[in-house]
Amino acid sequence: MPAVTVDDLLVLPKVDPPGPGAVERLVVSVTTAPSGVEGDGFPVYRAFAGTAVTAIDPFVHMDQMGEVDYAPGEAKGTPWHPHRGFETVTYIIDGVFDHQDSNGGGGRITNGDTQWMTAGAGILHIEAPPELLVASGGLFHGIQLWVNLPAADKWNPPRYQDLRASTAALLSSPDGGALVRVIAGEVAGHKGPGATYTPITLVHATLSPGAELVLPWRADFNALVYVLAGRSVAGLERRPAAEHQLVVFGPGDTLRIGADPRQESRHPNLEVLVLGGRPIGEPVVHYGPFVMNTRDEIAQALEDYQAGRLGRVPATGVPHHHPGDIDLDHHEEDGGEHG
Repeated sequence: MPAVTVDDLLVLPKVDPPGPGAVERLVVSVTTAPSGVEGDGFPVYRAFAGTAVTAIDPFVHMDQMGEVDYAPGEAKGTPWHPHRGFETVTYIIDGVFDHQDSNGGGGRITNGDTQWMTAGAGILHIEAPPELLVASGGLFHGIQLWVNLPAADKWNPPRYQDLRASTAALLSSPDGGALVRVIAGEVAGHKGPGATYTPITLVHATLSPGAELVLPWRADFNALVYVLAGRSVAGLERRPAAEHQLVVFGPGDTLRIGADPRQESRHPNLEVLVLGGRPIGEPVVHYGPFVMNTRDEIAQALEDYQAGRLGRVPATGVPHHHPGDIDLDHHEEDGGEHG
């Protein structure tokens, strides 16, 4: 971990330190993600569990998938299933996943790649490990993030973005102690490749032991740091945060994260996701794979799915189950369904 690295960080553009008058964000909370099982049985950590909806807006849900080293025959994915009203962002840190959707989008994403699927008015899709990974086993680690859409965009046509690892903007801290990968949004004037309806920034940063990263962060965005691996301290308060923990920051225009001088041997560096966006501030009704504004819209999504109006499973492609095999009844309101 991770796949995207640089031999000499000092040749990269630098994230300049904050200027005079910058307001540092303080830590509001640190929560621990519970573990669970998703899809056909792969392990996840529910990153936003226990965090207020208002603190994560415009995001809805995030799973850390793995990190797991599959034995031959163990790798699993998800069956065909529907979505409406939001975007799914799948970022593969290590490993490989195949994606296919009913709108013609899809492909294979691996080490550092991201697929960005806008469900919009409705879509069916499937994510599964390729046969080679199932047969051989191997390392798998990734993130899936759900980005809400404002009411005005929930009925947009579906779209798919295939973001290769090589397209991420790479930056470093001034001393070369941190590598910053900008996947979407902008950091210090450097833009990531992801195109978003809802203004957000998504960053994966690696910090060497003892290193500190101070990032400029839009004052109208919220600010979250999720620890993928390692031990950290967050904010001027140096609040401890370890693997599978989410840090929520308060208002300001810079945020600070530091790596403990001593990291565990399994993960010699600190790995974090830094993310935030402009809150939408609209009602959120989340039922299984649908994220809408009202209960009536959820009922309509269920009716449209059952009537086949959210798309059709292609005749060929990724091995799949028929969408009728999916049981939506076990998903409670405000519950989760992996993307």
